[in-house]
Amino acid sequence: MFNQKNTLRKCICFYGRVQAVGFRFQAQHAAKHHRVTGWVKNEYDGSVTMEIQGTEQQINAVVAEIDCDPYIRIERMETKWLEPDPTERGFRVRH
Repeated sequence: MFNQKNTLRKCICFYGRVQAVGFRFQAQHAAKHHRVTGWVKNEYDGSVTMEIQGTEQQINAVVAEIDCDPYIRIERMETKWLEPDPTERGFRVRH
């Protein structure tokens, strides 16, 4: 259920060893596990962009779970706050 008061939305750009290592699959799995919505996609410059929506605790848990993967190495992240989308349902991989 969408709760505007507690729901946040972030756009996070991940840099490092984040493509060809299962990052998008891991992100989708973590997002479902922590019950957040949004999307993730590879960028042409080798980074990965994710828009994620949930509580701050849920968002932090998803990022931490991705970062625990031994094949993924996040060297830096750029984060921007966005307005929550009350109509969004689920988390998907964009191509």
